[in-house]
Amino acid sequence: MIDGRIELRSDTMTQPNARMREAMSGAAVGDDVCGEDPTINALEEKAARVSGKEAALFVASGTMGNLVSLLAQTRPGQEIIAEENCHILSHECGGYARLGGLTASPVPSRRGVMDPAMVESRIREDDIHQPRTAVICIENTHNEAGGAVVPLGNLRELRALADTRGLRIHMDGARIFNAAAALGVSVDKIAEFVDSVTFCLSKGLGAPVGAIVAGSASFIEEARRVRKLVGGGMRQAGVLAAAGLIALDGVRDRLERDHRNATRLAECVREIRGLRLDPDDVQTNMVYVDVSALGISASGFAQECASRLVNLLPVGPTRIRMVTHQDVDDAEVPLAASIFADLAETIMASTR
Repeated sequence: MIDGRIELRSDTMTQPNARMREAMSGAAVGDDVCGEDPTINALEEKAARVSGKEAALFVASGTMGNLVSLLAQTRPGQEIIAEENCHILSHECGGYARLGGLTASPVPSRRGVMDPAMVESRIREDDIHQPRTAVICIENTHNEAGGAVVPLGNLRELRALADTRGLRIHMDGARIFNAAAALGVSVDKIAEFVDSVTFCLSKGLGAPVGAIVAGSASFIEEARRVRKLVGGGMRQAGVLAAAGLIALDGVRDRLERDHRNATRLAECVREIRGLRLDPDDVQTNMVYVDVSALGISASGFAQECASRLVNLLPVGPTRIRMVTHQDVDDAEVPLAASIFADLAETIMASTR
């Protein structure tokens, strides 16, 4: 619970815990643009180890991480291949086009998982009339697909395709730790299939701000230059990195709890007349619910819930997103479900 409310809009709403606040208050700092912030250096070293990469870079956000990663691996006029509803294409202000001068070839998918044959069909031939394909982009977990996980087998196939065609792969792994928890593997077992990966510290990991970009040492050297280009040199940001170091400890247990709570929430909601979902679609910490059978809009349902001290996120005309995280405790799951049930019954009674 946050400020007396059950906060289900997003795991970006998490509050820094006491350990993080203490670490932030005592963090050693220096000028990171000069490579002299010891806390940021420690975070980057730890993030590189966790992701199985040679090096890592601390950035302000996942969006900045994706932008920096693409700009560091492409030239203006090239093209990226990406799932049609991925965050890079849908929720990052078109940065790949506006700042990177890139075009994009969107690929339809099944719950965020792209068919390698479809991806291969989008790779451009060597033709002076066409842009050159440069990077395949993968989102894992996939937000718009309800927090769906990309299977390791699919990543292996895409890696083989990229190697055959001389392409690079970037993973928007904002919630890659959720994917790892769901698959029962370590993060490096997922990241090994990609050239670059971004993951957020400020979502399920619970830090107040920040993200990581990881990859080869030469890639990170260029990414550091691009970070400066887009205004990401943060100077004495060790006070932020200190929270990130804490966030990377004990991740698996925390996220597995979040996943269990999402599953419990879905099971409770399934029993509520007027609310529709498929519990089998809940793979990680996200639950998407359709409220159309109630004859109310998603925003209307969310407003009614907010008046009852439960915050939800409308993500379409009749679709609601709920996200479990460290500030949603076990007891709040059935409590939230009971509030939804009472509201649904009230709405249906008013239309009889």
